[in-house]
Amino acid sequence: MSLGIVFLSEVFGTAMLTLLGCGVVANVALKGTKGNNGGFLMVTWGWGIAVLSGVYVAAMSGAHLNPAVTMGILIEGRRNYAAGVPIDFASTMTYFAGEMVGAFLGAIVMWLAYKQHFDLEQEPASQLAVFSTGPAIRSVPWNLVTEIIGTFVLVFVILAFGGTPSGLGPLAVALLVVGIGVSLGGPTGYAINPARDLGPRIAHALLPIKGKGSSDWGYSWIPVVGPLTGGILGGLAAKYVPIIILATS
Repeated sequence: MSLGIVFLSEVFGTAMLTLLGCGVVANVALKGTKGNNGGFLMVTWGWGIAVLSGVYVAAMSGAHLNPAVTMGILIEGRRNYAAGVPIDFASTMTYFAGEMVGAFLGAIVMWLAYKQHFDLEQEPASQLAVFSTGPAIRSVPWNLVTEIIGTFVLVFVILAFGGTPSGLGPLAVALLVVGIGVSLGGPTGYAINPARDLGPRIAHALLPIKGKGSSDWGYSWIPVVGPLTGGILGGLAAKYVPIIILATS
């Protein structure tokens, strides 16, 4: 498989992820929508369905959709990211680039769908929340810990039970994301994906959104560093936990 195909697969899959994922947040958070005030449970299920859709769209490339997943597979020590895609520097950067570009484009399409509601919304924090995550209680070390734990669970379970997301099964990954959201999403909104947060945050900064405020760049590194760290730890756990279990059995 060429790296061009990998790139496009990840672009389209991650764009579907953020279109539907950010879209459900817009439906809940923005003024005057049919789903306004639908609640956090609606958001978590919406994100689960977004993951389900993105995995199907990007199945050809293994449907990483997330630099933390790519990092976990790299750290675990496999030979290939997907069938016909050996792990090396070029393929790793291709996955990262596809994920970031796709996340950015999906957020822009979401904005087009909700343009009139963004114009009605007078609260800048609600506008930003559609695009990117933010903490319920702002605390750098604890927000970072939460994102590390949530992403560790995501990557470790994916790697431990089936390799790439398409190997595990789209529905299983979707339910895992819903489970992480309802269990660990309260403190930070569970980014658990650097591209999912940073791509739409850049879109928020660039789009001509009426009355928008800051893109909160002071917080933006946490949903990048936390998930990448969690992905690394998830990859290490997937590599060594089975060895430890076998050694002690």
